[in-house]
Amino acid sequence: MQKNAFEIFKEEAPEVAGAFDGLIQSLVATKGLDQKTKQLIYIAMKASMGDQMAVKAHVPMAKAAGATKAEVVDAILLTLTVSGVRGIVTCLPEAVQQFEE
Repeated sequence: MQKNAFEIFKEEAPEVAGAFDGLIQSLVATKGLDQKTKQLIYIAMKASMGDQMAVKAHVPMAKAAGATKAEVVDAILLTLTVSGVRGIVTCLPEAVQQFEE
């Protein structure tokens, strides 16, 4: 089985990967936004960059936090005003598919 990028990151730079994980945990722990909103924002930001891997990873987290298919689709659609069709073309199909499984 092929390793994913984060597995390689942890093997090759464990201290940096640990610091990165700590940063992520600090952001998750902030209280200004609920977890569902944070996941929807993250999905939108990553979709605007065309980052399929991140969107694929965060849709299940958004679902677990209570996000609906319509909310995830809307988050990705909002990227139209920032980056054109990039997020829709690269990320919307996989995000929708995760709700149909």
